[in-house]
Amino acid sequence: MQVSRNNQLGLNKNKMSLYTFKQSISPLNVIRGSKAWSQGISLIPSICKKPILIGRSKSTNNIRKNIDNDLRNLGLNVVLAELHYDCCEIDLDRLKKIVILNKCDGVIAAGGGKVLDSGKLIANRLDLPCITIPTSAATCAGWTALSNIYSPEGAFIKDEVLNSCPELFIFDHDFARQAPPRTLASGIADALAKWYEASIASRGSDDGMIQQAVQMARVLRDQLFICGQKGFSDPSSAEWVTVAEGCALTAGLIGGIGGIRCRTAVAHAVHNGLTQLKPSKRFMHGELVGFGILVQLKLQEMIEDNHLAKQSISQLIPLLRDLQIPLSLDDLSLNELTLRELKEACSFACNEKSDIHYLPFSVNSEILFHALVETRQSVKSTDIYNLKKNSKLQSFL
Repeated sequence: MQVSRNNQLGLNKNKMSLYTFKQSISPLNVIRGSKAWSQGISLIPSICKKPILIGRSKSTNNIRKNIDNDLRNLGLNVVLAELHYDCCEIDLDRLKKIVILNKCDGVIAAGGGKVLDSGKLIANRLDLPCITIPTSAATCAGWTALSNIYSPEGAFIKDEVLNSCPELFIFDHDFARQAPPRTLASGIADALAKWYEASIASRGSDDGMIQQAVQMARVLRDQLFICGQKGFSDPSSAEWVTVAEGCALTAGLIGGIGGIRCRTAVAHAVHNGLTQLKPSKRFMHGELVGFGILVQLKLQEMIEDNHLAKQSISQLIPLLRDLQIPLSLDDLSLNELTLRELKEACSFACNEKSDIHYLPFSVNSEILFHALVETRQSVKSTDIYNLKKNSKLQSFL
C-alpha cells in the first residue's frame, strides 16, 4: 500500500518542515499463518512465470527445495541462486546478471533478513515484482521497502529505500518454527527497539500517523514483554504466534506507517557501528540491536537525567537475559579490543548520515563511547538490585 501525504521531515532531523512524499506501508498481499505457503502459492503465477529463487543458509535448504518443487509443479520455470555474502554488492551484481541472462520476470527471496533484503534490492533495481518468504521471525525485512547493504566482511555500509514493499509476503508459521530459537530471540530484541527508538525519534511530532505508529510500537512492546519468554520457549504456544508475527509483520507495519521517524535511532546506529568490528560477526542483527537499546537508554539517562530511562533498563535486562541477548561489551567479546577500535566503531555510528541524529539531543562519538562502557555498570546495578530484592523476599517467606 502506498499513500502520499504531508510528513514532517526537514534538512535538520530535529527541526521539521512540511512537504508531501510517497509512503510504502505494506506488501500488496500478505498471507500469514500455518500452511500459509500452500495457500499463498496460488497467487504467484499471476505475478511471475520465471522467477529467480534466492536463498543462502544450509539450514533452510529443505524449505527452499520444497518451494522450488511446488513452483515447478505449478508450471513455473524456476532459476535457483544462492548468496555468498550478507546483502553485498558483489552478490547483488552477480545475481542481477543471472536474472538478466535468464530473462527472469520476478524475484522470490526465501530466508533470513539479509536474503530478503537482497531479493528486494535486486527486484527494485530491475523493476521486477518481489515475493518474500521469511524462514524465521528474526527481522521484519520481508515486509519493508528498505534494504541494508553490507561489505563482503559483513560491515554495515548503508540502507537503501526501495520504491515499494514486496508484491507478496508469505509468513508461514511452519517454516518459522523450524528456525533455531535464537532467531526469535533476535527478532524480539529488534522489534522491542521500535518503541524505544520511535518514541524518542518522533518526540515533538504533531503528525497523526507518526503518533499512531508510536502507539502501535508501545502495544507491540507490551505484548513482547508479556508473551516473549513463553513464545521463545514454546513454539507450539499461542504466545509464539503473537511474538513471531509481531517481529516479522507488525514491526514492519510500524515503520511503514510512521516512516523514517519510527524505524531507527540509537539502537540501530550502535548495531551499524559494531558491525565494523570483527568479533561482532558471530552475533545476529537483533542481538546487536538489543544491546543498542540499553546504550540508547543509558544516553537518555546520562544526557537528559531521565529517570524513566534508568527504570526501563532495569525492566529490559531480565527479559533480554532470558533471551540470551548480549548485555555488555563483555558479552559481545568486545572488551579485548583496543580503545582505538571501539572509538572507530562509535565514530561510524555517529557519522553525519547516521540515524542517531534523530535524537532530540546531540551525541558525538565520545559521548557514545562513554555510554557503551557505562552500560556494563547498569547491568551490574540491576543484578545487585534484583539479588537484594529476592533475598528480602526469601527472608519474608
